[in-house]
Amino acid sequence: MNTGRCAACKYLRRRCPVDCIFSPYFPPTNPHRFASVHRIFGASNVGKMLQQLPVHLRGEAAETLYYEAQCRIENPVHGCVGIITQLHEEINNAEQELARAQAQLAVHQPHHHHHQQEIEEAVTGEGAEPMVPGDHAQEVAAEVAGNVEDSDQNEFDIAALMSPSDPDWFY
Repeated sequence: MNTGRCAACKYLRRRCPVDCIFSPYFPPTNPHRFASVHRIFGASNVGKMLQQLPVHLRGEAAETLYYEAQCRIENPVHGCVGIITQLHEEINNAEQELARAQAQLAVHQPHHHHHQQEIEEAVTGEGAEPMVPGDHAQEVAAEVAGNVEDSDQNEFDIAALMSPSDPDWFY
């Protein structure tokens, strides 16, 4: 006979046999654990479930029974199914948000790539199209490209780059 009774045997007010099915999974230090499981499933049903399982699975089964009992006590209507449903909803919402973000990215990515090419072409001078008068951004890009390629000039004339050549460029 065990020197101390397990939580199940204490709760059921019986002596704890040496081969007690509850003893390894419901220690005397945590009586609330067995009380929760007993309240939802009943001691007889829990004992039968544990006996039907191989020894190496019983610990996990006792943990699961305790978790399910706690969920049922906290939420008598839905139990752990309520938590599972909530998590499924969160996953679905996250997947929908991801799909929206990917769709937006797919729409904006070709535009971004096209603008990157235009900027690179304007800076390097490759494939440059004739500039439209008053298009200050292209003028600045061409001037920067010219200044970068000019090895004799090390400093930029910032005032010249920033001031518009056409006073109506802003409008």
